Amino acid sequence: MIKLSFNKLTLIFIGLLIAFCTLCIAKAQAPRVRTGRPAASRPAAVKPAEVTPAQKPPTIVASIGNYTITDQELEKRLMMEIRPNNYGNYNEEPEPVKTDKVLVKMIAEKAIVSEGRKGDYLKDESLSSLIQRYRDEQLVQLLLQKQLQPRLTVTEAEIEKRMKADPKLTRARAEATIKNLKARMLFSQYYNYIYQKFHAKKLTENFTKAVEIHQRLLTQPKKPRTGAFIRITQTKEELTQEEKDMVLVTFDKGKVTLKDWFDALCEMSPPSRPKDLDTVKGVEQLLDRALSKPLLLAEALLLGVDKDKDFLQKIRDYEDSRLLSKVRSDKYKEIKQPTTEEIMIYFGKNREIFRKDKTLKIDVIWCQDLKTARQAKAELDGGKDFEALKQKLSLEKTTKPHNIYPGSEGLFWKDLWKGDPNDIIGPIKGFQRSGVNWRIVKILEKNPGELIGYSKDIESRVKEKMMSDQREAVFEQYGNEVLKKYTYQIYADKIKNIDPLNIP
Repeated sequence: MIKLSFNKLTLIFIGLLIAFCTLCIAKAQAPRVRTGRPAASRPAAVKPAEVTPAQKPPTIVASIGNYTITDQELEKRLMMEIRPNNYGNYNEEPEPVKTDKVLVKMIAEKAIVSEGRKGDYLKDESLSSLIQRYRDEQLVQLLLQKQLQPRLTVTEAEIEKRMKADPKLTRARAEATIKNLKARMLFSQYYNYIYQKFHAKKLTENFTKAVEIHQRLLTQPKKPRTGAFIRITQTKEELTQEEKDMVLVTFDKGKVTLKDWFDALCEMSPPSRPKDLDTVKGVEQLLDRALSKPLLLAEALLLGVDKDKDFLQKIRDYEDSRLLSKVRSDKYKEIKQPTTEEIMIYFGKNREIFRKDKTLKIDVIWCQDLKTARQAKAELDGGKDFEALKQKLSLEKTTKPHNIYPGSEGLFWKDLWKGDPNDIIGPIKGFQRSGVNWRIVKILEKNPGELIGYSKDIESRVKEKMMSDQREAVFEQYGNEVLKKYTYQIYADKIKNIDPLNIP
């Protein structure tokens, strides 16, 4: 068997793929992993853990064309909609989030995507190349997962041997170290096998020419540039077609050209690019990186990995998301910049939105449910100390008093602002980590902030608010227009009990 030497750059590339496989395997094996105690101290029998109920299957709540929307997708979107997205920290009361309205917005986005697929959006070079790159990465990951994952196993004996060799290692760390070493070995063996299988052959006679072309682009750019590194635009504009097509490696049903080689170079951040590309050896080492991906892709296609149902759906979902972003970006370009006069008029009518430093300082008891929150409020009303009760009932006992703003509390701000210093507000919901939970809030300080006047300093902030409002309105209007062309169905009985503030 031919043994290939993998340089640092190649290992960086494949390392991400191996890490993906290792992570998948670690998750798959996690339930079978025993504790890190020495064998002698483990109990003879372990009571089986309580089985967690399986997640309920998704329910379709709407359909349009070939698309459906499930209750799980709707709930995920509702959680995004209710969370504050107020980067400008405007003192603006948000509109209530309504389930049916959000669902219609999601349906409209499916209509926009369907309309975009009928046009030339997916033929756009920048969009198609982005999608192709994502597709290739996912396909290689899936190939390695299917081919290497079943073979990447770690025995208890191997873990204990590793821990004896290095007593400082925890069990988890020992297992991870073994998996990493095995993953690299398996990949090296598999890649050598593919390299031979596809009869890869380097055309070393072209390496010197590659050195010369690289140095030309690096030291003699046709257009002035900042930074002494080759840019992607140079590889597109300053290489002749003959240079782009110059073959560096051939393999069955494929090849790696100088353009592919430069693409691999430009995928790297300038500080991490090789410093020896003025040598044949440097060119060849980077070529190993450029060759890895097409060879693995060739293997994936030969084995039919690209026909995997979940893979195809994942790629289609990615296409949809990128297409929607492209349409959104194009629509935003249609918006006209407001004039200074329009900005001043808007500010005059909406001064309260731009009030400065409107804050509340609060302390919080996070409760696991409404019953606990009511219990906490009752005990506080009965004279219980707030800090003592936090240590007794709160899900987060180490939280400190902190400032909140209209933009951080969103739809909960209105009720909190009604309180005065030393008031206890609640039970009231709030944003806790990635979800919404019940809490009891103690108001410590209340600062109404300052109503500021118009100035050049505020102009850009007002302009951005106006542009943000216009972007949202323009895209919503476009979605509603496109939606008129399509027939869609909302299953009202399936969404009647979905409350954005009561999603588990």
